[in-house]
Amino acid sequence: MIDLHAHVLPGIDDGPATTEESVDLARAAAGDGTRTLVATPHLRHDYPNVRVEELADRCAEVRGQLRAEETPIEIVPGGEIDFEWAQNATAEELRLASYGQGGTDVLLETPYAPVTPAFDGALFRLASMGFRVLLAHPERNPTFQQDRGRLEALVRRGALVQLTAGSLLETGRRRPSARLAARLLERGLAHALASDAHTAASWRRPDLSRGVAAADRIAPGIGTWMVTDSAAAILAGEPLPRAPSPRGTRPPLFGRRTPD
Repeated sequence: MIDLHAHVLPGIDDGPATTEESVDLARAAAGDGTRTLVATPHLRHDYPNVRVEELADRCAEVRGQLRAEETPIEIVPGGEIDFEWAQNATAEELRLASYGQGGTDVLLETPYAPVTPAFDGALFRLASMGFRVLLAHPERNPTFQQDRGRLEALVRRGALVQLTAGSLLETGRRRPSARLAARLLERGLAHALASDAHTAASWRRPDLSRGVAAADRIAPGIGTWMVTDSAAAILAGEPLPRAPSPRGTRPPLFGRRTPD
């Protein structure tokens, strides 16, 4: 499995505080079946210790620790970009925050507050600069929970959707985030599944395999596709392969790196 969203770098945001905790998180992810873990620390004003020019080296440090103990997992640089940060970042800063620093795909943090025109503006700027945008956990956002059509419109314009495994594990789908996540899966409007792991302990642990199983129960094969073929294409900056067609719905929509 490929996990496209995890806070694994130590001491710079709200993820692990120490290298030991970082290694514990990566070890737990490997034990769950993840073979590639993308480090996506928060790039926003309240985490000044996250510097894009240091991300590759910080990933290399964690990778070295894991190789020394022969933990079978790769750590890849990336970033979870805040929309305000995205509006002011240079092209080079955005490249360093992109998946694998390849300059093609970026992870844009969907806010927990209502979506404003500034968020749409950041998404447009990223797309106009040639980046394909993966929206992090939009199922948690109140605007999209109340108006799913608003999110569907962004997908039609080229955005991709990353669901968080935890949203699919909420009991009985009673919470709005769980209901929206399930609906997006049913309609073929979700393209990646990630853990958003912050710790190896009980809070936001890397339970990606459980999320995959839950997604596959809703739309057979889609969970597996999101953490294998689709995730690999996003990392490589390539077009997404065809997904398993959701039962009783139209074919899924796929984002591209550049607008029409």
